[in-house]
Amino acid sequence: MKNKKIKKKKPVLTYAVLILWTIVCVFPLYWMFTFSLKENSEIFGENVLGLPKKWLWSNYADALKSGTLSTGSMKDSTILIGFKNSIIITVLTIAVTVICALMACYALTRMKWRGRDTVNNIFMLGLTVPIHAALLPVFLMLKTLKMLNSYQALIIPYSAFALAMAIMIFGSFMVNIPEELEESACLDGCGTFGIFFRIILPLMRPAVSTVAIFTFLQAWNELMFAVIFNSESRFNTLPVAINTFFGSYTTKWGPIGAALVIATFPTLFVYSFISKKIQESLIAGAIKG
Repeated sequence: MKNKKIKKKKPVLTYAVLILWTIVCVFPLYWMFTFSLKENSEIFGENVLGLPKKWLWSNYADALKSGTLSTGSMKDSTILIGFKNSIIITVLTIAVTVICALMACYALTRMKWRGRDTVNNIFMLGLTVPIHAALLPVFLMLKTLKMLNSYQALIIPYSAFALAMAIMIFGSFMVNIPEELEESACLDGCGTFGIFFRIILPLMRPAVSTVAIFTFLQAWNELMFAVIFNSESRFNTLPVAINTFFGSYTTKWGPIGAALVIATFPTLFVYSFISKKIQESLIAGAIKG
């Protein structure tokens, strides 16, 4: 009887912990959303945690209209320019990172050549270097190459610093792919590129999703490189555009909250679509043989 009672209590305790953890994770999103629809009087004292007494959807309009910048024959708001630039830079960064990391991982994992271990160790050293520790050297290189104030000023550094993590994730997944598949493909006449694109690449989709979300979070939220490498407003990313709000809105915080919601929504949207693939990748990477 005692054992049955203990077994019944365990699920209840587990669910209680999970519910509590869910509340802790969801609460910041709830607070940010309600924060974006309030007046300053509610934000600072009257109604900090509750729902807005008056739902100010106009805060989103203010956020989208704040600051205008000429882009050719059009005039766009600061937040829209930042959103567009962030999408371009993030998508290209993910593409470059995934393509380079997959090919490098295949060469390091499947091919046998002199110096393979040394090259792999050099790549893994990238995990020990904080991205902002290389701020000055990267800036000097970009300045010498005359690449400042451009999309590539961010795409190249973001991709370079994402390679180490991407290769490590791809490597842990690729070692579990049976080599017999490649041997069979080779007997059927497939060359190296044929094996890579027809056999390896389709099996790596879960790992690609994992790398894509990690790279997305890094490129989408990065601020320091975006501020220093691109001083021209027309190349501002979304974090830089939001940062300019603190000078324009010294007393009106609702539009700042609205801008934060606009910046956060794409992250939740992307993760909701590929979260299952990420779980598959993590599980597959943990199983050997």
